[in-house]
Amino acid sequence: MREQPSAAELLEAVTEFLRQDATPALAGRHAFHKRVAANVLDIVRRELIDGPRAERQEVERLASLLGMSGDADTLNAELCDRLVAGTVDPDDPALIAHLWATTLDTVAIDQPNYATYRREKSGWR
Repeated sequence: MREQPSAAELLEAVTEFLRQDATPALAGRHAFHKRVAANVLDIVRRELIDGPRAERQEVERLASLLGMSGDADTLNAELCDRLVAGTVDPDDPALIAHLWATTLDTVAIDQPNYATYRREKSGWR
């Protein structure tokens, strides 16, 4: 039995078609929309591949920070409530590390070619 391509592989194939084959046939506004569509497909593919891991790690960090369990939305709401109430110190190194890790995971999915992200991932400071 032939294995079916994954959703990420299908998205990659369509993206490559747009970038390689459709590009010569399009100009002006249509070429611009083709680039936007290809970029959106790239984001969706990265979200499918990396999103579950990023969310799982975010939930683990939040659960550790807050001393409670829950899903990402519940834990983030609780963190916000505690920050507003002043029961979580905004200068807490664990909070700052969590926020930085969450930011890097988000940028990895949305804009992995962002210069600051690339520098951070390469270890250059």
